[in-house]
Amino acid sequence: MTAGDEWLTVESLDLEAQGVAHNAEGKVVFVEGALPGEQVLVAVGRRKNNWEQGTMTALRRESSQRVTPRCEYFGLCGGCKMQHFHVGAQVAVKQRVLEDNLWHLGKVKAGQMLRPIEGPTWGYRYRARLSVRHVVKKGKVLIGFHERKSSYVADMSRCEILPPHLSAMLLPLRALIAAMDGRDRLPQIEVAIGEAPDGLVTALVLRHLEPLSADDLQRLRAFGAEHGVQWWLQPKGPDTVQRLDDGGPQLAYTLPEYGVVMPFKPTDFTQVNHAINRALVVRALRLLAVQGDERVIDWFCGLGNFTLPLATQAREVLGIEGSEALVARSRDNAALNGLSHKTRFDARNLFELLPADLVAYGSATKWLVDPPREGAFALAKAVADAVQDPGQAPGWVPPARIVYVSCNPATLARDAGLLVHQAGYRCVQAGAVNMFPHTAHVESIAVFDRNASA
Repeated sequence: MTAGDEWLTVESLDLEAQGVAHNAEGKVVFVEGALPGEQVLVAVGRRKNNWEQGTMTALRRESSQRVTPRCEYFGLCGGCKMQHFHVGAQVAVKQRVLEDNLWHLGKVKAGQMLRPIEGPTWGYRYRARLSVRHVVKKGKVLIGFHERKSSYVADMSRCEILPPHLSAMLLPLRALIAAMDGRDRLPQIEVAIGEAPDGLVTALVLRHLEPLSADDLQRLRAFGAEHGVQWWLQPKGPDTVQRLDDGGPQLAYTLPEYGVVMPFKPTDFTQVNHAINRALVVRALRLLAVQGDERVIDWFCGLGNFTLPLATQAREVLGIEGSEALVARSRDNAALNGLSHKTRFDARNLFELLPADLVAYGSATKWLVDPPREGAFALAKAVADAVQDPGQAPGWVPPARIVYVSCNPATLARDAGLLVHQAGYRCVQAGAVNMFPHTAHVESIAVFDRNASA
């Protein structure tokens, strides 16, 4: 058990940005607010057989990478956990997390670690879900992220990771909701920012649990006109979202290196960091190294974030996604960009795949895989089964190269283990992507090559 006067030396950070130390008994101690290399005292709040967790109460040796958090709400708001850590050091930790997961979970070591993809570290968040609470006891409305480890909404008047124009809108939004008749039945506002030729387009999706009054609708229109935002209303699930009033520019993001424009709805999944997404697409396509006569499959294709740029380079790209509605949107985006003749799309459950499904989709020389946090286990297992027992996939040829884009290093490592140890691939390159600066979230990219004789 850790004594209150025992100085601990922090060795590393975990996936929750907690310092990791060991006490005199050798037990692991997770320390909120501590950084690698620091010596700290800890107030332990939780004790288990194999570990303890607590908060730093005193600091004797400070890390050279400790910085003053830019946001006055750091420590209260749960949106960021690493603002006290130099951003370069944050990226180095994420790269190490990727390496450690690949080795410890997948027993895979990349032949080369790629330079991390980095970009804007402030004002980068073009998507956000803001909680709304009318707090009667305080006599005011709160709008923002939840407090750390709490269901309460942080009392914040600005946010450093939101674009400046949106950060400046938080207090006016609070006043708007406070004046509305339905203020007690408005749980959240989802933000989506797109690009237009003359600037940014900001959409605000208001979740309302009851129909809005005519006066409330007029209040929203007046606010939208004053602050230059689009209001969308969401009475139930994401599929029920509707624009309050027509007119104005469409939400879209661009991939200028490929001449591609991607329209989207504010509840569609798009990356929160447009600058990093553009860099990621460029990196992925360079690593895939598609030739003009090649056929490519884009698994978990979404709106076509990788499919359409790939179609500017390949002979044909097949995009596969789990939703019929999303596939329809992908087809529309392909048509808008003049790429229908080089793309095909299909909808199916990507968490239930067998070798026979690989045969049905046909062989392709290159794959792009971009799954959600759950990873692509069924896909990787289908490949492994097809390689180990070719009779399950007659005539099918595994892709020579796979570029795997991941938002969860643990599931990437799991799938990498299957590809390397059972399907004959080598992990030739891997690297971190700093999509969410100041958070512990780790995005990454990995490249798998397979010898024709394997």
